[in-house]
Amino acid sequence: MKAICFNFEIHQPMRLKRYRFFDIGNDHYYYDDFLNDEIVSRVAHNSYIPAAEALLRMIRDTKGAFRCSISISGVALEQLEQYVPEFIDLLKQLADTGAVEFLAVPYAHSLASLADADEFADQVRMHCDKLHSLLGVKPKVMHNTELIYDDELAPKILAIGFKGILTEGAKHILGWKSPNYVYAAASAPKVRLLLKNDKLSDDIAARFSDTSWDQYPLNADKYIDWVAATPADEQVVNICLNLETFGGFHPANTGIFQFLEALPRFAAEKGVEFRTPSQVLSVLKPVGELSVMHPISGADEARDTSAWLGNALQNEAFSKLYSVAERVRLCTDRRLKQDWNYLQGSDHLYYMSTKHFADGAAHSMFSPYETPYQAFTNYMNVLADFIVRVEEQYPLSIENEELNSLLTTIRNQATEIEVLNKELSSMRKNIEHFNEEHALRQPKAADTDAAAPEAEAAPKPKKACARKAPAKKAPAAKAKK
Repeated sequence: MKAICFNFEIHQPMRLKRYRFFDIGNDHYYYDDFLNDEIVSRVAHNSYIPAAEALLRMIRDTKGAFRCSISISGVALEQLEQYVPEFIDLLKQLADTGAVEFLAVPYAHSLASLADADEFADQVRMHCDKLHSLLGVKPKVMHNTELIYDDELAPKILAIGFKGILTEGAKHILGWKSPNYVYAAASAPKVRLLLKNDKLSDDIAARFSDTSWDQYPLNADKYIDWVAATPADEQVVNICLNLETFGGFHPANTGIFQFLEALPRFAAEKGVEFRTPSQVLSVLKPVGELSVMHPISGADEARDTSAWLGNALQNEAFSKLYSVAERVRLCTDRRLKQDWNYLQGSDHLYYMSTKHFADGAAHSMFSPYETPYQAFTNYMNVLADFIVRVEEQYPLSIENEELNSLLTTIRNQATEIEVLNKELSSMRKNIEHFNEEHALRQPKAADTDAAAPEAEAAPKPKKACARKAPAKKAPAAKAKK
């Protein structure tokens, strides 16, 4: 039976405040809290909350037949916890239904998979821990930042413990193949690939309220017909949407929420099911292997990484940021590590893109900066201060290998000191125990006092014997006579 696999993405970056060159070394707080609060709260109330409530109604009305997945970054979770905690409650309700699967993503919504395998693994684990502590779920399927994927990534996610990843169904990779199948990764055949259906995803995300579109208006009946009309052997259609599509990119007055909630009814009529990514992977076997030699993504028409690494500005910022990755990983400064996460957000690089910026394309629409050059200057000022702080702890004059060796020595010494302290503590306890036992064997104070007179009386006989000697003075008596 044909199935739709919905994935809704949620992400909000930690936007930076205007940071001047003269702030370097003087101001270590980089974020525009007012702007972050305003944007996250507005988007949550216009989009995230009503969309989550709609998903809950769909699950309850269909008695769990409607299913979907959600990908939410760790940085977004932090901000929503702080500014819109009621949305976290809705996420918990969705998780409790058992009909919503939460996918693992890099915590910072970063490009770490393209730069540092260890950092990528750390961020995925950190995100999984966050989801488990907050929502009580354990992700089984990966969703890398902006659906980025290549052959080098498959062994990495397999090593972390995932056997499936959701990625872009890029035409230049698929060729004549369809995205509506499960594929195996060429570099790690145990890893399964779920590919986004670009057309059916963009019909909602990009064209739903476009009055110039020849299929406008789009209703649920028509949309399900398109899904059902795909070839019979194509058993899964992966629809990937930013949750902000509902109520954000397409306001509520366009009928976007009514469209969403009507989908299960028409799907049931056409015999179309809804499944989570894990369900798809457990039911369907791969039809073949797929090789992706160069990184693909879900951004722009090129479906590559040029949205973040397409010009000299972006590449300079990217290389400068990850030049200190190993040193930051070695440190234990909580504030430094938090800043490290926030500065890795892919959005900072996205704002520096010069692609179609002048004509008001997506890059300029989402950017809080007037130009990509302003975005670059502001970010590099912040990064300069951050690197100064890293160097204060671990000077850049020391090579990474030497630094690793020194830190290992320090850790070993710390471990040895800890062992010696434990031994010392154990010896002190033994001494205390010995003293206590010895004290119990000694006579009690009362007994000692009672025995004191006897001890004093004992020497008296000796003194009496000593006094008898003068009584034997016979010669003195004879002298009188």
